[in-house]
Amino acid sequence: MRIAIPVFIALAAILLIYNVTQVNFDAPFQGDSSVALIGILGSTCAIILLLILQLSRKIAKKQKEQRRSAK
Repeated sequence: MRIAIPVFIALAAILLIYNVTQVNFDAPFQGDSSVALIGILGSTCAIILLLILQLSRKIAKKQKEQRRSAK
């Protein structure tokens, strides 16, 4: 899991960049541009959720270390 989260973040970032290149900024809500906008939104959500997961795992690890030192 330690390696998987950064890999998934990198994949989501690559997908985000690809979708940004697919958007037609003259008509962003028509045709393939709307699909690209949905992809951008999905990639952004995935990155945010993965960062929250990574942060919560760090917090859980610190709490576990504090419990060990308190005993």
